[in-house]
Amino acid sequence: MKGTSAARKSSLGSLPNIGKVTERKLNAIGIFGREEFLRRDPYAVFHELRRKVDPTLCRCALAGIVGAKLGLPWHQVTKASAREYERRHPGHTWGKC
Repeated sequence: MKGTSAARKSSLGSLPNIGKVTERKLNAIGIFGREEFLRRDPYAVFHELRRKVDPTLCRCALAGIVGAKLGLPWHQVTKASAREYERRHPGHTWGKC
């Protein structure tokens, strides 16, 4: 059982805000593990998800990705992460969450 515990700690699902649906989306862009995710810029990850997997992702989904990187619940970073994404992608408009 030791390997099972280690596998769980290294899985994407061990990060805050990352459930099975988000994990599948991250897998679709080639991110399969916790450490791999943590090495990436969360804004770049979100942008790639929007372009390649789900163009309807909203600012709450962004906050989930940023929060996972920071170890925080999504609702604590929603406004700040949306502002940063808008700064990096001028002209971006958000759909409904």
